[in-house]
Amino acid sequence: MQLIDGKKISLELQEEIALEVRKLKEQGKKTPHLAAILVGSDGGSETYVASKIKACEKVGFKSTLLRFPQYTTEEKLLHAVHELNNDPDVDGFIVQLPLPRQINEHKIIESILPSKDVDGFHPINVGRMVLNLPCYVSATPWGIVHLLHQYKVETSGKHCVVIGRSHIVGSPMSILMAKNTHLGNCTVTLCHSKTKDLKSHTLSADILICALGSPEFVTADMVKEGAVVIDVGTTRVESTETKSGYKLKGDIKFDEVAPKCSLITPVPGGVGPMTIASLLRNTLMAAKKEVYPA
Repeated sequence: MQLIDGKKISLELQEEIALEVRKLKEQGKKTPHLAAILVGSDGGSETYVASKIKACEKVGFKSTLLRFPQYTTEEKLLHAVHELNNDPDVDGFIVQLPLPRQINEHKIIESILPSKDVDGFHPINVGRMVLNLPCYVSATPWGIVHLLHQYKVETSGKHCVVIGRSHIVGSPMSILMAKNTHLGNCTVTLCHSKTKDLKSHTLSADILICALGSPEFVTADMVKEGAVVIDVGTTRVESTETKSGYKLKGDIKFDEVAPKCSLITPVPGGVGPMTIASLLRNTLMAAKKEVYPA
């Protein structure tokens, strides 16, 4: 069993991005600028956005954080999105999810200019991904594909099982793994809450990607020997082992499953760091107009 070190790969990618930014500045070109909108004070969202801002500083990006209270109206949030869409200094921006109940997430996502949608959630970017056209790929799925590539995991002809069908991870992940590319060509099974006899599917997986959000859902009897296992889950659970009183748990029961795997991502330190690095990559692409030329 070998651990997939997402933190290490993320730092390497960030170093490459920082080098590109230095080159842009030396050439007298604009500094990439990422903006984030945060509504409310959810602990997980706060931590994640703070990590993004810190990463921006590290690679030399300019960053802006717009905060709104939990009771913010949909109209006010749409106005903020409109202003960022029309701000020439902002190359890309994200609206941190989830949003409060009074706000329609899909309406907000669709209001973001595809050329500034560095989260890769807009229907146009999703559609372009399906058609294998230049686009901003959703950060977590791209980060997972990059990890598999860096660890030289053979994907062509392999059976990949994805658990979870969210539009943020599961669904785009299944599309990427099935695409006719050197990082895809898997036979993909997408499992979800209505899948019958889930275990029969997971036991046949050469590559198992779990993005369910259910702590320690996958146990050793659900994984075949030698499988590559990617754990996307990051659920905060109460713990007496930490000062904060909380601990991050993945979707995989790590201590049981790890001995059976050829490769596995830990939680934390696996997929999480790659999500932020992927977002920075998308922002750099936006600044360089590599997807949507000016």
